[in-house]
Amino acid sequence: MEETDPSILPSKTLDQLISLQQLSGPGIRPAYLATGVSGHLPTRTAPGGSFPEPKAQAAELSATVAEKILLYRKDESGWKTCRSSNEVTVSWRPSSEFPGNLYKGDGIIYDTLDRVWKFLDPARNALRIKWDQNVKDFQVLEVIKDDLFITRTITPSAAMKLISPRDFVDLVLVKRYNDGAIASNATYVEYPPCPPQSGYVRGFNHPCGCFCEPVPGEPNKTRVVSFFQTDLSGYLPQTVVESFFPHSMAEFYNNLQKAVKKLQV
Repeated sequence: MEETDPSILPSKTLDQLISLQQLSGPGIRPAYLATGVSGHLPTRTAPGGSFPEPKAQAAELSATVAEKILLYRKDESGWKTCRSSNEVTVSWRPSSEFPGNLYKGDGIIYDTLDRVWKFLDPARNALRIKWDQNVKDFQVLEVIKDDLFITRTITPSAAMKLISPRDFVDLVLVKRYNDGAIASNATYVEYPPCPPQSGYVRGFNHPCGCFCEPVPGEPNKTRVVSFFQTDLSGYLPQTVVESFFPHSMAEFYNNLQKAVKKLQV
């Protein structure tokens, strides 16, 4: 039976969506995203009476997401291993953002950090579709700053077509740390030039990210730690969702390791 998109979301502006996300806080999804109910959004004005610059809001939101992902990275409590191999260990714990799970992948990729990052850098959008089997297309819709992007990711059907094709529109921030680590940090946004489209169920990435970290004393190894908490939306049994993500994350690491060995960048 073919899965059906439960709703077509109303188009809203980027600044309005960010306001809703800031007002709703962690664990609460804006009502129109949760229910698909059409309606007028409440507005919020800045102290001077005018609405803040959307790009400034995007920068503020992305910084908040990066801080949250860094907290995930530092917090080792509550994780339960659900899949383990030579390439990666995948763990989970309940998400505080939505009624689902936060998944963590932790593995070693055998190449230098700079080279591994080239395969993950959102600015190199054409490279991702060459190696990641879970990504059918990856587009940079807008470059807000050198390290801040609006992206669209299209995923193919999965789990023997129980999961139909999805697309995700995200705000992505690239952040570099003093210890040499590089991280991408992302969360969903509504981007009016890219509304939900026929043939794809619009999914929502709650704060997620991927760290490329140096391995002390071993420059030809890179530790890759990733975090995903994705609402696939649509009509899917919970058992399908819970089995899909650990498998998908393990594939991500396997495909990344193959790519750094075979592809020239």
